[in-house]
Amino acid sequence: MKLLILGGTEFVGRAIAEDALARGWQVTVFHRGHHEPPPGAVALRGDRSAADGGLAALAAGEWDIVVDTWSGAPSAVQDAARLLAGRAGHYVYVSSRSVYEYPAPAGLSESGPLVEASPDDGGEVEYARAKRGGELAATEAFGERALLARAGLIIGPGENIGRLPWWLLRMARGGQVLAPGPRDLDLQYVDARDLAAWVLSAAERGLGGAYNVVSRPGHTTMGELLETCARVTGADVELRWTDPETILAAGIEPWSDLPIWLPPGESHDTLHRGDVTKAQAAGLRCRGIAETVADTWSWLQSLDGAPPQRPDRPAVGLDPETEAKALRG
Repeated sequence: MKLLILGGTEFVGRAIAEDALARGWQVTVFHRGHHEPPPGAVALRGDRSAADGGLAALAAGEWDIVVDTWSGAPSAVQDAARLLAGRAGHYVYVSSRSVYEYPAPAGLSESGPLVEASPDDGGEVEYARAKRGGELAATEAFGERALLARAGLIIGPGENIGRLPWWLLRMARGGQVLAPGPRDLDLQYVDARDLAAWVLSAAERGLGGAYNVVSRPGHTTMGELLETCARVTGADVELRWTDPETILAAGIEPWSDLPIWLPPGESHDTLHRGDVTKAQAAGLRCRGIAETVADTWSWLQSLDGAPPQRPDRPAVGLDPETEAKALRG
């Protein structure tokens, strides 16, 4: 198979490139040159956000599958998809479950109501509208040959958002750790490598349309996640489980100050309780949290310096002073 990845040098795109290379596929990555592509991939340089000529490197060539991880203005997806529609068999757009209208009730399937968006939108576009506009652009150009992978929370080695890395690095410091409850709060996520494996296999089989590509609700819990993080780091840690009301009253923000965690309610139902029946029936398999955490810790330890951070996303995590104050009560 001949695969073109628009991106392919960081986190999800890189996981897809590495999986495809392991399958023996011919892999081409189109990127701006900020990071080295995986060994064995052919690199094409270009900036799809450029006003003129940004896609020149894609003017020739044919591919069986194109994978696009873009999360900016939908017009960039539109331009690429239109350019490649006659020279590629399948177009995979890595989207997000953020495309559903908020709040999304627990158990929402792919048929749920979607945010208003346009494939023509350019410039600064809010994330949910950008992803939905990208879906529309891919479908407009490829029709039933467009596969929309609506991922949820994505974690694993290579993460450049900082959510799981923050928890692991916090555990490594040891001591008392503010652990947001309830301990049995169910979590739903996907390891980037499982997302990559499913995307490639589904595209190879010719699947099209929208799929919620994330683990089942309750694949792990907040307790299992944090206890696993503490164990793999080997640090002397005391988890101080604290109820959501106390955390919120202290002015600590879910998701941003305490990554991954959302208290029970609308936001938690939206992110952590989506229906994944369709993707599971189409072959989605998700590894256990222990493997994801251990591999992410090994990756962090292999780095020469701080973990990567996407420049278009804010840094996450609770500062030590605020945590200490909350622990003192």
